[in-house]
Amino acid sequence: MAAAAWGRCLPRAWLRRWGPDCPRAPRAAGAPPLTRRPSLWCRSAGPGRGRHYRAALCVEPKQPLAVEEVRVDVHFCGVNFADVLVCRGQYQEKPQLPFTPGMEFSGIVLETGADVSTVKEGDRVIGVSGFNGMAEECIIDQKTLWQIPEGVSLREASTLPVSYGTALLALEHRACTQPGETVLVTAAAGATGLAVIDVATNILQAKVIAAVGSDEKCQLVMQKGAQSVVNYSQGGLKEAVRKLVGSVGVNVVIDTVGGDVFLEALRSLAWEGRIVVVGFAGGTIASVPANLLLLKNVSAMGLYWSRYKEQNFPIFSRTLSSALQYCQQGRIQPHIGAVFKLEKVNDAFLHVIQRKSTGKVLISLK
Repeated sequence: MAAAAWGRCLPRAWLRRWGPDCPRAPRAAGAPPLTRRPSLWCRSAGPGRGRHYRAALCVEPKQPLAVEEVRVDVHFCGVNFADVLVCRGQYQEKPQLPFTPGMEFSGIVLETGADVSTVKEGDRVIGVSGFNGMAEECIIDQKTLWQIPEGVSLREASTLPVSYGTALLALEHRACTQPGETVLVTAAAGATGLAVIDVATNILQAKVIAAVGSDEKCQLVMQKGAQSVVNYSQGGLKEAVRKLVGSVGVNVVIDTVGGDVFLEALRSLAWEGRIVVVGFAGGTIASVPANLLLLKNVSAMGLYWSRYKEQNFPIFSRTLSSALQYCQQGRIQPHIGAVFKLEKVNDAFLHVIQRKSTGKVLISLK
């Protein structure tokens, strides 16, 4: 769907009120029925003892998000392109309607169940919530919470799970990037792109060529550590990369765009190069010409970040722990491009859809 068409579907957000005991109130996936753990849903909000909780709720695909009440808690929630797709009904996962978007958040533990041992009340945490984080409070499995170390703010920590989790898995686990290798990253001024630049340059000591679509974004990625930059709105990506590295090519490509950009990046690989498919922000899924894989012995591989949570949780967890540690040590510098209040959630989505965003876009719920 074109950005303009989406824009026409964005009237002012509306409110619907649910009482805290209502069985129709949206809950985290896998949460037990209210009758089994009523304290998590019926507990008063504080001195006011009647406060309603607000959340962004997708009631119908391709329609604007509504600000609605749930018994779930958060300080900051990241806005990802996957949130846009799932609310359009175009994502590979299709939650049952109505649902609350939001894959990652930061906040403070308010209450724990009897069997929880990893966190306690008052702990600062980041969480990976599937699609239910864009709410003032959130019920979530302790397994998908990580404590935020001292010196890292809630705001900064909220940028880490998706973008830096993706960057670390793509560069280290999938592409096995080595010091001194050259990494080409497309859509480099986005949240994932900047995270890839940050990790490749400051953690792995690789050289980065950043591909972006405007002069303004060229300046940003150079400031963030890219050694070279390509503006693919001014010509072909393959030819621009060739001018930078010659016929040798690049060792690693991290692609989030797809389509023709993916194909040109694939053709820019060096002998035994590796290209990692992270997404299709350009809207087109390219077919891989197998002869290109053969001629240079290159590898094309995918990275579905959230799937690691179910398929290989130790690696998934280790990347998030590493991101928090690197952030505490000052070795990475997450870039926050914009912060929106929950009431402006539709504006935040438009900001992403219209490609105005650089770095991470956040929803502030406090």
